[in-house]
Amino acid sequence: MYKSKPNQKKSEFDEKVICIDRVCRTVKGGRRMSFRALVAIGNRKDKVGIGTGKAKEVLTAVNKAVAKAKKKMITVNSQNGTIPHEIIIDYGSSKLFMKPASSGTSLIAGGSVRTILELAGIKNILTKIIGSSSKINNAKATIIALKLLNNRSKETVVAKKDIKEE
Repeated sequence: MYKSKPNQKKSEFDEKVICIDRVCRTVKGGRRMSFRALVAIGNRKDKVGIGTGKAKEVLTAVNKAVAKAKKKMITVNSQNGTIPHEIIIDYGSSKLFMKPASSGTSLIAGGSVRTILELAGIKNILTKIIGSSSKINNAKATIIALKLLNNRSKETVVAKKDIKEE
């Protein structure tokens, strides 16, 4: 994380950079390089969001991603530090499985899913990603899964690719 300047006030949200990629596009004069940042922000209670930003410098890309993530915040429905029911999401080529866990199990997740669930304040959960290793697709699948959670217990939700991201 970047150090805040003394005159900046502390934000209510924690932010974590999930990945920074160098992307190139070929133009007539050669290649143009820029950076793409994927950032997750959350308050570790019930709000979380993700955003991507592209710029010629890393810091600018991260700042753009944080601004987009703040606009796309969602509220997570959690019960006793876990999710209310199982959920399976098919998003792109990745398949995400999330299952509630009893107290003391801790967070069993990998990659970008773990980062998002930590920032959402979920402490006990079992997850598995099958298929794609794309961090952006896995992060989007996690956000969609957290949006689809509801209060009904013992209900499995299966969602296909036709779910649109707002």
